[in-house]
Amino acid sequence: MTRLTGTETRPPGPTGPGFGSRHPWLLRRVLLFTNFFLIIAAVYHLKPASRSLFLSALGADALPYVWIATATALALTIGLYHRLIAHYSRIHVVLGTCALVIAVLIGFYPFLNGSGFAAAFAFYVFVDMVSVILVEQFWSLTNTIFSTREGKRWYGFIATGGLVGGVAGGMASSAWISRAGLETMDLLPIAAAIIGLIVGLTLLMGRYGLYREKPGVSNHEGPSTGDWRAILRHRYLALIALILLLAQIAEPIIEYQFMKVVEATITDRDARTAYLGAFFGVLSAVAIGINLLITPLVHRWLGVLGGLFVQPIAVLFGSLWYLSQVTLQAGAFLKIADRGLSYSINRASKELLYVPIAPLLMFRAKAWIDMFGYRLFKVAGSLLILLLTQWLPWPLEAAHLAWVVVAICLAWMAVLVRLGRRYRGILERAEAQAEGHP
Repeated sequence: MTRLTGTETRPPGPTGPGFGSRHPWLLRRVLLFTNFFLIIAAVYHLKPASRSLFLSALGADALPYVWIATATALALTIGLYHRLIAHYSRIHVVLGTCALVIAVLIGFYPFLNGSGFAAAFAFYVFVDMVSVILVEQFWSLTNTIFSTREGKRWYGFIATGGLVGGVAGGMASSAWISRAGLETMDLLPIAAAIIGLIVGLTLLMGRYGLYREKPGVSNHEGPSTGDWRAILRHRYLALIALILLLAQIAEPIIEYQFMKVVEATITDRDARTAYLGAFFGVLSAVAIGINLLITPLVHRWLGVLGGLFVQPIAVLFGSLWYLSQVTLQAGAFLKIADRGLSYSINRASKELLYVPIAPLLMFRAKAWIDMFGYRLFKVAGSLLILLLTQWLPWPLEAAHLAWVVVAICLAWMAVLVRLGRRYRGILERAEAQAEGHP
């Protein structure tokens, strides 16, 4: 490969006059931003539709079952995905996945307009799988064309494309229904068209050498699933895993509470879809604002642990509000306090926790947490909802689940206090070693 100054790599291939021939490395980053923008925009057309259709057909009380089914389907699909990656190039797998998603969306279109529960259940599972797989594929492909140093410099910019796509996709899906007169079902072909743009953009980047993998990349290099035993043997990693466990158990409970109040407040399907689209757009806008305005200040004045305390404190107050009055406003605030902060300041702070850890150990821990832990913990939260609201002789109402979330937040903050002590100790030892002290 021909090297530019510094660490930038000029991708080989026919970059032709007029198409980034002077600055292909800059064009590649802009197109990756656009690609991620389109992925999330498509997902945020599908999520409002899948949620609204599910509530119409089955109701919010069935949500824990569909979350468990999604986790199971993802576990099976990821194994198949890894086998495909082992035999085919990443770019071909991405193109094949997009073509399959478009075909399935077109296939679902005529079957979802009624009230059949099977189609609504399957569509919900499909949309959640698509949202995970398309994002995972994007970052998997992106990770093969950037070095670590380039990634640290440009990943923030590229990831912002997803947040902007969330705002645009959510607001557009709402506008299609509330202003253009479309129905919930019409969001499916629109999402399929957006994914078609992703196919075209991916082909374009491949044609002009902008998706060229860096040297030394193999489709399977080292263990892909991590090792939970490595986490248990390391007290600091175990504490990180524990705060993620608590957050992921709380997340489905909060989602359940939010969807229950949406179901009770907005009974018309299309009006509910329009509301959810606008809500997802606002949620992404809040995450962008927090990333740009609040996260740098919190990290500067309160440090990494200060950033990690923001989410449980906000969720705690949101749960108390929801407990006092089960309104759409209280449910929306609680949901934004959870997901809006999770997508912004909590994610940035969490990644900084891994910096002091040895690279191999960090890889093994993150692999297990990202690939298995999140899904396993969400299943645990779903089972807890079913136990408390349906399986016990004296089931709880959705509002009373706020006490469970409050208890989780208190435990979450207690673990953060212990984690803070470990984190400071690790940093102090690292600084001492850097200064030449034993």
